[in-house]
Amino acid sequence: MTFSYRPTGVCSTMIDLELEDGIIQSVRFTGGCNGNLQGISRLVEGMGVQDAIEKLQGIQCGWKPTSCPDQLSKALAAAMKEEK
Repeated sequence: MTFSYRPTGVCSTMIDLELEDGIIQSVRFTGGCNGNLQGISRLVEGMGVQDAIEKLQGIQCGWKPTSCPDQLSKALAAAMKEEK
């Protein structure tokens, strides 16, 4: 399944996911801190969706109430909800 999510409150403007059988196949961020987001994307590839959500949700970026990892957790949750 492919899924696109428009994050809020962060510098990135889009998160594109590819999921298969509850496993993250690929993540691509548009905008944001390129190096950091490439690193996060590679770290979660091959990880179960629920595991990634649990590890990433609630992370804040500086004074912001969210972050790109937190928005990725929201994107993953939204993708799983849509898949059902």
